[in-house]
Amino acid sequence: MQHQKILILDFGSQVTQLIARRVREAHVYCEVHPCDVSSEWVREFAADGQLKGVILSGSHASVYEVDDKAPDAVFELGVPVLGICYGMQTMAQQLGGKVEAGTTREFGYAEVRARGHTPLLKDIADFHTPEGHGMLKVWMSHGDKVTEMPAGFKLMASTDSCPIAGMADVDRGYYAVQFHPEVTHTVQGRALLERFVLDICQTRADWVMRDHIEEAVQKIRDQVGDEEVILGLSGGVDSSVAAALIHRAIGDQLTCVFVDHGLLRLNEGDMVMDMFVGKLHAKVIRVDAADQFLGHLAGVSDPEAKRKIIGREFVEVFKAEAAKLISSGASTKGAKWLAQGTIYPDVIESGGAKSKKAVTIKSHHNVGGLPEQLGLKLLEPLRDLFKDEVRELGVALGLPHDMVYRHPFPGPGLGVRILGEVKKEYADLLRRADAIFIEELRSTLDPISGKSWYDLTSQAFTVFLPVKSVGVMGDGRTYDYVVALRAVQTSDFMTADWAELPYALLKKVSSRIINEVRGINRVTYDVSSKPPATIEWE
Repeated sequence: MQHQKILILDFGSQVTQLIARRVREAHVYCEVHPCDVSSEWVREFAADGQLKGVILSGSHASVYEVDDKAPDAVFELGVPVLGICYGMQTMAQQLGGKVEAGTTREFGYAEVRARGHTPLLKDIADFHTPEGHGMLKVWMSHGDKVTEMPAGFKLMASTDSCPIAGMADVDRGYYAVQFHPEVTHTVQGRALLERFVLDICQTRADWVMRDHIEEAVQKIRDQVGDEEVILGLSGGVDSSVAAALIHRAIGDQLTCVFVDHGLLRLNEGDMVMDMFVGKLHAKVIRVDAADQFLGHLAGVSDPEAKRKIIGREFVEVFKAEAAKLISSGASTKGAKWLAQGTIYPDVIESGGAKSKKAVTIKSHHNVGGLPEQLGLKLLEPLRDLFKDEVRELGVALGLPHDMVYRHPFPGPGLGVRILGEVKKEYADLLRRADAIFIEELRSTLDPISGKSWYDLTSQAFTVFLPVKSVGVMGDGRTYDYVVALRAVQTSDFMTADWAELPYALLKKVSSRIINEVRGINRVTYDVSSKPPATIEWE
């Protein structure tokens, strides 16, 4: 099935992925590509007749200081174009307007007056002034501004400090806003983007996960044929959904390798085996490599060094198991494909890194380079999907809701939730404490929403602190370890607030951990938001 699509050109904004997520939430397929693609590339992208519109992202740069601009073909295709922040400024400059440095920089909350009753903003407002003007509560992040609109454009929005906060050439389908509709701080942002892609671009809303299974299964079968596939199963959402999807497509041609590095959550290894072997009847090789990983981590306290060691050892263990499957295989053919749970944010970030448009905040790693090292072809059935789409797909494939909607868990596992050196003793204590915290979050309901506090938090976990504190238990003195509880609420993981858990819940968790986990005598709660803190401690 061919899906109608929206092209998003990325000028290096930290929130470009949010634009794509909002478009996908409207059930419209879209792709993000670097802004420096050529006009020829854009024409080829549109050659199948399915391109219905283009969105130009924001950027940390100024249009008068860099050469980044939209390919000329964008304005020659005859499809609607939406410019956001820098995207508005480059649209203005490229079409004959002017952009200058602003005397007042706007970062954060702003109230924008909608003007002109354009199709994009018509009847969209958060409140009205006594004079009847429609107002929008938005998020701004800019120092430059458009000071002169191109010919054919009319004013669409304004603030006191930014007289041209939105502009439109309705006849040509060109719209631009200085604020960011993709972030949740812009209250009507989703409505604005849906108006653009569904009404102005007239795109068909046919990107639905339950329908995507059939397409994905057929694509896997076409790629793989009768050859065999190896997949590194971590127990996380991405690799689990990839395994379930590939197994749906090719059955016993898939062999999963589950590397247990000794840094998983309590009983997680057994749960993975029960799900994939017991219920899905997939072929899974479980490798107990805890001693190997912990041996290499001994004496290492630097977080980046720990990540690299865990990543390196995973690759070594996986390569050794894969080599056996390549040489013999479950059949006489041997494996020819390596499957990975790569998802669309990984693809976007690697593309951004190559183009050097985005400012790197955090590095990510997959099992990069393995296909070449093993001489295998690469199968990435989730590479077009965002995390929320992967979860939807997992449920549609029959995976348990609790597995698919588990909170994020870092690739290095408990290795980065144990501060400093990783020891087996620390991992065992942390596993048990964390299991108690999660159990109580799942079983405690919020009386207002009726949801569990696990569902009301986006990520919750326990951190092991390599320090000891004095305590009293019974009539005796204790000198044991400290753990910190962490729970945050967020819509996009780019910013996050600490969750205001009920005191009664925190009291019960603390009491259970101290009483049930011998070796821990103090429990703290982390009340830091992101920024300035990160969600994980390491």
